[in-house]
Amino acid sequence: MPPLRSTGQASESGQPEYAGQYRLEASLGTGGMGVVHLATSASGLRLAVKVIHAEHATDPEFRARFRQEVAAARRVSGAFTAPVVDADPEAGRPWMATLFIDGPTLSERVKRNGPMDPEEARRAGAGLAEALRDIHRVGVVHRDLKPSNVLLAPDGPKVIDFGISRPVDSDLRTETGKLIGTPPFMAPEQFQRPREVGPAADVFAMGAVLVHAMTGRGPFDSDSPYIVAYQVVHDEPDLAGVPSGLVPLIRRCLAKDPAARPTPYELMVALREASPSASYDTQAYVPVPRSPDPRESVPGPLFADGEAGSGSGTGTGSVFPEVGAGAGGPSEPPSGGGAAGPKRKRRRWAVAAAALVVLVAGGAVVARTAGDGSGPDSGSGSGSGSAARSGTAAARSDAAAGAPEKWSVRLGEARGEERTPACTLAPDAAALFCAAPGVRAARLDPATGRTVWSRPAGKGAPADIGPRAPVFAGGLVHVRPPGGGPAEALDPATGTPRWSTPVRPYEAVRHVGDLVLLVRNDGRVRALDARTGRERWQARHGSGGVAEWVDGGRTVYAVAPETSGAGTTVRAVDPDTGLLLRQHRLEGTLRPAGYASGALLLITTDASGSTDAVVRLTPGDGARGRAVERIALDAPVPQAQAVVSGGAVYLSGAGGSLVAVRLGRAGGPAAAQSWRLETGATHLSRPVTGGPAVFVGAGDGRLLAVHADRGRLLGQTDPRMDGGARTYTSFLPAPVAAGDRVFGTAPDGSVYAMASSDPARF
Repeated sequence: MPPLRSTGQASESGQPEYAGQYRLEASLGTGGMGVVHLATSASGLRLAVKVIHAEHATDPEFRARFRQEVAAARRVSGAFTAPVVDADPEAGRPWMATLFIDGPTLSERVKRNGPMDPEEARRAGAGLAEALRDIHRVGVVHRDLKPSNVLLAPDGPKVIDFGISRPVDSDLRTETGKLIGTPPFMAPEQFQRPREVGPAADVFAMGAVLVHAMTGRGPFDSDSPYIVAYQVVHDEPDLAGVPSGLVPLIRRCLAKDPAARPTPYELMVALREASPSASYDTQAYVPVPRSPDPRESVPGPLFADGEAGSGSGTGTGSVFPEVGAGAGGPSEPPSGGGAAGPKRKRRRWAVAAAALVVLVAGGAVVARTAGDGSGPDSGSGSGSGSAARSGTAAARSDAAAGAPEKWSVRLGEARGEERTPACTLAPDAAALFCAAPGVRAARLDPATGRTVWSRPAGKGAPADIGPRAPVFAGGLVHVRPPGGGPAEALDPATGTPRWSTPVRPYEAVRHVGDLVLLVRNDGRVRALDARTGRERWQARHGSGGVAEWVDGGRTVYAVAPETSGAGTTVRAVDPDTGLLLRQHRLEGTLRPAGYASGALLLITTDASGSTDAVVRLTPGDGARGRAVERIALDAPVPQAQAVVSGGAVYLSGAGGSLVAVRLGRAGGPAAAQSWRLETGATHLSRPVTGGPAVFVGAGDGRLLAVHADRGRLLGQTDPRMDGGARTYTSFLPAPVAAGDRVFGTAPDGSVYAMASSDPARF
């Protein structure tokens, strides 16, 4: 056990004697949020108990952040963190008890023993990459990875202190004017766009941590945090002293563009491919950087000496070409390592004055690289943030002969934060119907983006609630504005109302087949004909919550989880009469994904909102019993959304995971997870399919295309942000795809069309 340590000057006299049932024995250290004490549980477990400072306990923001820290730490498995044993975020002095890990921090290790040798650093880096993969899988971004937050335990590094981490499904947002993080280990986007920080920021921090481990200093070094902030955003890292074989990998981690950084999985492979006894100057594997043109591929991995490894080439003959990681450029010169490498020129103090330009009052850094067009605000969808150009399309011809025309149109008003439009296609794909802030519904021409008709939202419509996508049912366009108001059915040709009904007595409106279902918490359901608005039937199916309804053709299914979380009731209902046909109770909390081949597909949901399995229910009838099959995932998907298509279930997660589950069929492979792709996005929409591709929208307005069978990224659009503060969206509508087109929406208020047959040209 290392000696007990204290890194602060807080008075011990003001510290409590107990935290809950745990007697606090000694102080292990003091930080900005609280004091960490050593304690022992009744069973003899040695614990590290973090107790919030008294002055922060009365601050609602600090309490919220501490609740978030506890939730984040609990979501991550104890293999790579200090497992949470107990906590009370609501106590007078909030506290959290984790298992005490007997080992120094990386910062202490370097301070006591000097820089790590390459092999020790490689092992620590591989373990740290594995820890980040585990953290990101459950939808958490650490945001403050630094040497003092990495414990070197006997069984590998452990990441601690989730005090400013952010689960991607959290409603707690970074406050304007506050710098959140530790500057030498913060990514450029943490200074520029703190609300859009994703898993790639942790990869940047890991690169800086490894530089510190191997050199005893960071890649950006100054006594002034303002100078450091300027260097992180504008300068190249100082890698002098880093072994030359690791320089290309570290450079990728420290790339200014988050998309250019490797994923934690790539880092694991890169750091473990090197033989422990091999020379780092010749054997370190480096992931190939992503090519600007995703159609390009390479025959094999690119090594540090620039030579390509063996592997198969690009496949041919498919609508979607086989895509590798990208084309590798010339090998990196070893400029960051060894005496031969040129040293980075130190900025004069005049730069300090320039650095102040990139700081706003209160300390938040908002610098952008001037004129390079590579930031999140670049791309065809960026705008000025002025009033929306409703109904005017910016059409552009695609370079590929015969490809559908691309277009982009700004729809809705520039107000509020929830500005992303939501759209749906008519069954014949001849019309695109959208809703947006200030726009109840609009019809767009899918070929050009021209507005055919538009109906404004009613007065008093809230600006902070995202629009709901219109629904095409019974030959009409059904809309319900956010924040209440009647449900309306509009004529698709003219936009004139055909019928409407008040919905305030009901908690939810569901559309299933040609029915509009008005649902109450007590299980009562009123079914209306989608074409005429006339009542078809009323019935009561269950109680104690609003059920989700799924169209099963000649049968509709109501899926209602129990409030206890112990089980879920599935009711098969006759859509013509509302009569109950069958009823099934399944274990656990389940949500519907869809219906296919006579089976209802559901996904599990645990107490933290994560999904670890797909459940297939074949209901059966009087002659045959039901069949229930559970298809496990290799790792949980947080806040999963799912779609069923082509014999597979595709799930997207809040942490950027995209997963495919093959359903299997008689005489073929058994049902199983077929692939998982970590996109790196912090916020994904529900996936949709179109041909051999899966499309998903990202929180920054990007549209990603992924090969449905192989799970490879085929292409992605530029981000579409307006450069203002109102670019956050808590609800991300799914794209829509039909024929040779896919339509996306973005936080800058735009609706845009791309050629789905050639995503490499997005």
